[in-house]
Amino acid sequence: MMVGTRYVLLQDGFVFKIRGSMILILVVCVFGVVHVNGLAAMDSLSLYDSSRPKSVNVGALITFDSVIGRAMRPAIQAAVDDVNVDSSVLQGTRLEVFFHDTNCSGFFGIVDALKLMEKNVAVAIGPQSSGIAHVITDIVNELHVPLLTFATDPTLTALQYPYILRVTQSDYFQMYAIADLVDHYGWREVVAIFVDDDYGRNGISVLGEALAEKSAKISYKATLSSGASETEISNLLVQVNLMESRVFILHLNPDSGLKVFSVAKTLAMTSEGYVWIATDWLLSVVDATQPVDHGTMNLLQGVVALRHHIPSSDLKKKFVSRWKNLQYGGNRSLNSYSFYAYDSVWLAAHALDLFLNNGGNLSFSRDPKLSVIKGSSLSLASLSIFDGGRKLINLLLASNYTGLAGHYQFDSQKNLVRPTIDILNFVGPGYQKIGYWSKFSGLSVVAPENLDSRNKSFRNQNLKSVVWPGQTKNQPRGWVFPKNGKQLRIAVPHRVSFLKFVSKIKDPPGVEGYCIDVFEAAVSLLPYPVPHTYILYGNGKRNPTYNNIVQDVAQDKYDAAVGDITITTNRTRIVDFTQPFLESGLVIVAPVKRSKLSGWAFLEPFTFQMWLVTFAFFIFVGAVVWILEHRINSEFRGSPRQQLITILWFSFLTMFFAHRENTESTLGRLVLIIWLFVVLIISQIYSANLSSILTVQQLASGITGLGSLIATGDPIGIQDGSFARSYLINELNVAPSRIISLKDQKDYSDALDRGPGNGGVAAIVDELPYIEVFLANVDCSYHVVGPEFTKSGWGFAFQRDSPLAVDLSTAILTLSENGELQRIHDKWLGISGCSDQGDQTAENQLTLQSFWGLFLITGVACFLVLVCFIWKVVCQYCKFNSEDSSEEIEPTEPVRTRPPVLRLASISELMVFVDRKEEEVKEILRSKKGSSRGGGSNSSAESDG
Repeated sequence: MMVGTRYVLLQDGFVFKIRGSMILILVVCVFGVVHVNGLAAMDSLSLYDSSRPKSVNVGALITFDSVIGRAMRPAIQAAVDDVNVDSSVLQGTRLEVFFHDTNCSGFFGIVDALKLMEKNVAVAIGPQSSGIAHVITDIVNELHVPLLTFATDPTLTALQYPYILRVTQSDYFQMYAIADLVDHYGWREVVAIFVDDDYGRNGISVLGEALAEKSAKISYKATLSSGASETEISNLLVQVNLMESRVFILHLNPDSGLKVFSVAKTLAMTSEGYVWIATDWLLSVVDATQPVDHGTMNLLQGVVALRHHIPSSDLKKKFVSRWKNLQYGGNRSLNSYSFYAYDSVWLAAHALDLFLNNGGNLSFSRDPKLSVIKGSSLSLASLSIFDGGRKLINLLLASNYTGLAGHYQFDSQKNLVRPTIDILNFVGPGYQKIGYWSKFSGLSVVAPENLDSRNKSFRNQNLKSVVWPGQTKNQPRGWVFPKNGKQLRIAVPHRVSFLKFVSKIKDPPGVEGYCIDVFEAAVSLLPYPVPHTYILYGNGKRNPTYNNIVQDVAQDKYDAAVGDITITTNRTRIVDFTQPFLESGLVIVAPVKRSKLSGWAFLEPFTFQMWLVTFAFFIFVGAVVWILEHRINSEFRGSPRQQLITILWFSFLTMFFAHRENTESTLGRLVLIIWLFVVLIISQIYSANLSSILTVQQLASGITGLGSLIATGDPIGIQDGSFARSYLINELNVAPSRIISLKDQKDYSDALDRGPGNGGVAAIVDELPYIEVFLANVDCSYHVVGPEFTKSGWGFAFQRDSPLAVDLSTAILTLSENGELQRIHDKWLGISGCSDQGDQTAENQLTLQSFWGLFLITGVACFLVLVCFIWKVVCQYCKFNSEDSSEEIEPTEPVRTRPPVLRLASISELMVFVDRKEEEVKEILRSKKGSSRGGGSNSSAESDG
C-alpha cells in the first residue's frame, strides 16, 4: 500500500476511498461481489409465488452500549423467539433479526442503515436516538422500508416521514404534562436545561408552546453537549443559579444526565427552594439499574420525574418474571423501553402476517435513481426498494393490538391514541407515584385506564403530596430574587403637584410619599431581600406622562415603576400590576352655586291636584265613618254643629294617628284601617320627597354629571400626565381642543374661578385621590358633582410575568388586613373634604327659613283663636254684669230703657271671672235668667190683685 494513503475500512467489506488507486481497486472488487450477490438475491425473491416465504428479515438499529440499548436488545430478541414459536402468527414463516450498533453516532447510523438495507429487510426497528432517526429517514423513505422507532422527538411525525412510525410516546405529550404540572403549582417561569441536539431542541420547543398556553414561559434555555464534562455542567449551573426562576426542567440523555445532579449537589442547588423536574430519561436510568445505589438516590431526593405509563397486566407480570432468565448476553436492564421493544416486534409480526395473508409479496426491485449513479465505488445500485413497503406501513398504522406496554392504536398524526405519563417523586430509598397525566384527563391521582373519558369530574383532582428538595412538603415559591448583584431599577414619577403621593427629597437624596411608604412596607413583608434603587422619571418641571413610564418598564428600561400609577386596560396588556393599594376613579369637580329656598317649599312634594284630592278624601272618609257610627256611637251624636266639628276633627287627627273617638261598628273600623294605611304611605312619601327637594336644591349647579359636562361644549381641565386625556378622547369622544392640561392645584383653582368664558374651564376631570387633596386646601366653593364614572385603582407596575408582582400583591393584602395600609393613608392623606367640611353638615340641615310659611299659618291661626276667645270672654262678662245691675235697681215707675253699660270694677274681678268654668258661668247665667222670669210673673199678679 502506498505511503501516505488514508482510508477507512468498515465491517463486511465497506471501504471509503480517501486517496490511492489500490484502495479504489479493492473497493470495486468488494462491491462487485456484493452487487452480484444482491442481484442474485433479488432474482430469487422475485421467483416467490403466492406461498409464504420461509423467513422474513427484520433489522434492529440500536446503540448497544447505552441505558436504553441494553434494555431493548434482549427484549427484541425475546420477542423474535416468541413469535417464531407461536404458530398463530406468520404460520411457519420465521423472523430473522439483524442487529446493528449505531454507536450513538449519526454517521455510523447511516452506515448501519445502508448495511441493513442490503439484507432486504421488510421492517426496521429503532433507533432510540432522535438524531440518528432524523439522518436515516431519507434512507427508509427512498427504499420504502417501514421504520418502527423509539425516538421521542415530536417532529418525527411530520408528513415528510411517511415510513416512520413511533411505537413509544412522543415528547409532545410529555412536555404538555410538564406544562400542566407548572400550572398546577402556580409557577410562571422555568429554566430549561437540555441536550443540544434534535431530541433536546425540539422537545423544549414544544414545552415553550405548552407553557405559553398556561400563561407561563421558559425564562432561560441552557444547552449542554451530549458529552459535556463536569466543568462545563458546573459553569452552566452557576449561570442558571443567577436567574430568578428556581424551577429547572431537565431534558437530557440517559447516559450522561445524572452528572447534572451530582454537580448540582456540590453547588447546593438541591436544597430547599429548588424544583427539579426531569423527563422520562431519568426513570429510564433508575429503572434499568435497580437496585440503585444509595449515593445516586441521595442526589435525587425531592426530584419530580416523568415516565411512560405502563399499565399493569398479566402479560407484563409474566414478562417481568422471566426477564432475568432470558438467555441473551448483556446486562438485564429493564425499563419502559424494554416493553416497547418487545411489543414492536409483535406489531411487525402481526402486520407482516396480515400482509402475507392478503397476498402481499416480499419482493424488492432496483431503484432507478441509484442505477444511474456512476463513477462511485460505493455501488449504491445494490440497494433495493421494498415493493410492499407502502402497503405494510398502512397495515402498521391500522394496528389495534394490546401488548406489554398497553394498547397500540395510532391517530392521524401517527401518535399513540391515549398517551399516559406517570408522575413520580424521589423520596428516601426509592420513589413514590404522586399522580398521572393523560391527554384526555390531564392531571389525576387515578390511573387513566380506570377513568371514563366521558366523566369530567376527575379533572379537579389534585396530585398527592410531594416531598421537595430539602425534605420539605412546603411547596417552593419557584423563584428568588436574582443573585447577580444587580439592584431592582424602580422608576418613580418626578411630580410637581400633589406631592403627598410621591416627591423628591434633597437631604438625604431620595423619594418619599404615600406610595413610597406603601411599597417599602410591602417589601418588608417579603421572605427575601429585594435590593432596589429609585430612579426619578421626568424633568421636575411638569408631571411626566405615565403611559411613557409604563412603556419603559415593558421595554426593560426599568424593572418596575412605583408611584400613583393607575391600572388601566391598555397598561395591563404590556406590564403586570400588583393588587391595588388605593381605590381610584375619575370624578368631576365644578364650582357650586347655591340656590335660595322658598318659604313655601313644604308644598312642593305634592301637586295642587294631589293636595286637593287628599283634603277631599280626609272629609269624605270622616263623613263615611260618621254615617257608619251615628246611630250606635254616642261620641258621634249631638247637635248638627257638634257633629260637623266631630267629622272634621276626627278626619284630620287621623293624619297623626291621634284620634280619640272610638269606632264601634265593624264597617267603620274596616274603613278606618284602610284609611290609616293610606295616610301612612302618603305621609312617608311626603317626608321623603320634601327631604330630597330641600337637600338637592342646596347643591344645585350648572353641571350635574358627565353627560351635562360633555353636552356643554366648554373646556375641561385635566392633570398633566394623566390618563384622563386618552380616556376622554378615545372613550367619550371629547374633542382634544376642549381639553386643557393643568400643572398644579393653583392652576386648578384659577381655571375654575375664571370659568369657560374667561379662559378657564367649566370643570376638572381627575382621579378621586387627587381631588380629595385639592378640596382639602380650598374653600367649599368647589364640589364633586355626579358619581365616579370609572372604577380602577393604583398599583405598582412590573415587567410581564414578574413573580414580584404576585408576592407584593399578597403583601399588600396583608397590609390591608392588619391595618397598616390605613395607618399609612392616615399619615399622608388623613384629611377632610374641604376647609369648612365640619360646617357643611349644619348647612345641609333643614332651617326655620324653609318652614316660615307653616309657622306663619300657625301663628295667624293662634292669633285669630285668641281674638275669638277674648271676644267671647268679654261678651260673657258684659252679659254677666248686666244681669247683676238688673237685680240691684228696681224702678218704681216706668223709665226709658238704656243699653247695658260695661262696668269693670277691677282687673282682679275679671281674672276671677275668667278662671271660672264655662259650664258654671253658663249655669249661673241660666239660673239668673230663670229668676228674672219668675220675679216678673209675681209682680204682674200683685198688680192684677
